Amino acid sequence: MIKETEKISIRKAAPRLMQIMRVLARHKFLRSLIGKRNLPPPKEVRETFEELGLVFIKFGQVLAMRRDLLPADYIKELELLHDDLPAMSISVVKSTVKTELGSLLTKLFSSFGEKPIAAATIAQVHEATMHDGLKVAVKVQRPGLKEIISTDIAALTYLVSLGEKLFPKLRAFDLPVVVKEFAITLNRETDFNREARSMMLFKKSLANIPELWIPDVVKECSGRTVLTMDFSEGKRIDHYAKKHPEAMPDLMNTLIKLTLQSIFEEGSFHADPHPGNVFVLPDGRLSLLDFGNTGELDEAMRESLILLLEAVVKGDAKAATEAYLEMAAANEEVNHEALLVDMKAVLYDMHSGDMEAVSIGDAFDSLMSAGTRNGVHNPPEFVLLTRTFIILESLIRQLAPEHNYMKSFREEILRLTKQHFSPHQIKDKTIKLAREMERLIMDAPGDTRRILRRIAEGNLGRVQAPTLEKLAVGLSSNIKQLAGAIALAAFVVSGTILLFSKMGGWHHLLGVTMIIIGILGTIIGRIGTWFRDRGKP
Repeated sequence: MIKETEKISIRKAAPRLMQIMRVLARHKFLRSLIGKRNLPPPKEVRETFEELGLVFIKFGQVLAMRRDLLPADYIKELELLHDDLPAMSISVVKSTVKTELGSLLTKLFSSFGEKPIAAATIAQVHEATMHDGLKVAVKVQRPGLKEIISTDIAALTYLVSLGEKLFPKLRAFDLPVVVKEFAITLNRETDFNREARSMMLFKKSLANIPELWIPDVVKECSGRTVLTMDFSEGKRIDHYAKKHPEAMPDLMNTLIKLTLQSIFEEGSFHADPHPGNVFVLPDGRLSLLDFGNTGELDEAMRESLILLLEAVVKGDAKAATEAYLEMAAANEEVNHEALLVDMKAVLYDMHSGDMEAVSIGDAFDSLMSAGTRNGVHNPPEFVLLTRTFIILESLIRQLAPEHNYMKSFREEILRLTKQHFSPHQIKDKTIKLAREMERLIMDAPGDTRRILRRIAEGNLGRVQAPTLEKLAVGLSSNIKQLAGAIALAAFVVSGTILLFSKMGGWHHLLGVTMIIIGILGTIIGRIGTWFRDRGKP
């Protein structure tokens, strides 16, 4: 049953729905779905998205990332979708700035270039100068985007839902979930406050890379639809490479370093490192721009990603499958046995060739395709991360074809791994583990009593509350013992990881110490339990 708010959205989007249906009919979409043929030719699909405008162009670009859903010829065509639009007039720009910031351009800036230096579907960028002489770039969003996005998303949601009911073969594309994730991404991309926060976060987290420059945000001249930042005096990296090919290996190493560091240390990454967003300053530093499209990985997903990378490099299909499934949402429809078989095939193809030429992006892409075939719903973060690696590797092959990408990748992963097992990190993780164990131990008795009291107050006949309370005390004691056992087991596992790592030195000594503590603690605990049990009937 459709909710009232959804009915309102559908009624509001009705005129747009009719317009979309006419375009789909003209491009033979409906006839293809009703008949026995597949979708229209790839070029026809791309032209349809372009004709339908901003939201559909962006949606087509999202589908171009889903190599696990669409055939290669459609992916290749959708990658050609461009989002260049005619520039807004200066009067529209002035009106947008005044509405957002509450002041005229002349009061905010001493000079403002009327002709934009870049224009796309979401916004256009102008060069300007502050009254203190600071040269800045001003990103101004196109007006009415919120309304356009809201209407088109409502229409798109209704269309894919209706399409799945009428044409069951569309269900293989999992389009409702794709549309939902796309709507979230698009709303984030049009929130310049969020982009400003991302810029400041990246600038802070990557401050230890002197070869990188990220512009500062001018907060007093920024808002939800206007973003003002330091102006980058650099050149696009692909243009710079034509005159300075000798500088490319070092620049590629910097790009790899900042990408991996942001992923594994901060859990955030720039998801669109194409040549238009990577500049080189006159002093040779990299300049990273446009933080509207960024990805985020929580700590659990980062841990799973590390395990997945290790398993892929080693060719361990079982470990790769387990790590991959930990990243995805639980799904009872997943065919685990078939997925393992497909994983073995993917890793065999990788390791049967030249490992130095392996593409991490292509490897992840193959893993996602194997997962989709076997019922796994790939998390949007992993899809975005895979696309990031594909774009990054394509850039490296284009600008530095002789560069040993895998060597740089392995060196940076080793550095991050050593840092991950540093005394400071181990101390932080141990404190965190201890706090979680303490919380579990302190909360368990009360939680157990509350649950059992509710059971006793229910319709359970002869079961009496005093009996359950007594049971709760015993159960709480067992939970405390279990929590202690988990903590000691964590010492043993952590010590084993350090002992068998390749880092050597004090890492091995610390590993042996942790294993001894864990084993001795377990023995002492067992002896104590045995003495307590001797006195019980």
